[in-house]
Amino acid sequence: MQLGSILTAMVTPFDADGRVDEDAAVALMHHLVEHGSDGLVICGTTGEASTLNDDEHLGMIRLAVEEMKGQCTIVAGVGSNDTRHAVELTAQATEIGPDALLHVNPYYNRPSRRGIVRHYEEVCRATDLPIVLYNIPQRTGSDMPNDLLAELAQLDNIAGVKQANAANLARVDGLQIYAGNDDLLADVLDLGERGGILVASHLFGEDMHRMVDEPDRRREIDQSLQDVYRDMTVGPLACATKAALTMLGVLPNATPRLPYVELDDSELDVIRAMLERHGLLQAVGRD
Repeated sequence: MQLGSILTAMVTPFDADGRVDEDAAVALMHHLVEHGSDGLVICGTTGEASTLNDDEHLGMIRLAVEEMKGQCTIVAGVGSNDTRHAVELTAQATEIGPDALLHVNPYYNRPSRRGIVRHYEEVCRATDLPIVLYNIPQRTGSDMPNDLLAELAQLDNIAGVKQANAANLARVDGLQIYAGNDDLLADVLDLGERGGILVASHLFGEDMHRMVDEPDRRREIDQSLQDVYRDMTVGPLACATKAALTMLGVLPNATPRLPYVELDDSELDVIRAMLERHGLLQAVGRD
């Protein structure tokens, strides 16, 4: 599985009426690839996948494949806490032809370990594409410990994990490790692992790629981005990212879908100050 090192978990642009804005999505895809992203993760958490119906969800995957295949790698988020739905999305996304699939373990209903294994057995039967697991216990309510990840790695097609639990960060036999949080990227790279599925790369993709390309300066670059990692959590990451991209003129508007709402004035001030500290707003102003 060769997906690249800097994979951006792309936001899904919506227009002022709340519809998927395909033109803005295509423009954003090109912008990200031109600014450090090796690949795009479509319809992940930051892509507000939980608010997309299946037609919108598969439509975004199809748009990315048709527009960007060959220019970057495409990873399609197709996870669900309903195994039947996960299998259906997996099969339909496989027909569209991304490079890999991202699958979170079932959330909210919190199955047992045996249930998680059975869930992924069914998912694997529905595709011949590589699968990247997604371990994010703060969203799913349950952790996939490394011994379970190693067990899942024995299933056909399971090739990697987006690891968002820092306590579990270690090499796992049979899996490529991707940082699941921006602030874990340097640690993952220091393990000799592949890279990350990231959000700050919407804004700092070139800097984050330098962490891959310039290992001697990795910690220095990582330190310079600590305030970015901090300030982007002023609101839900999808909302903060859309706000920042709108300030920079990359997106036409920052509209999320309920239950997400746009940042308030004080939250916007945090994002604006962060962009100004890093010179991004000034650079746009000179253009």
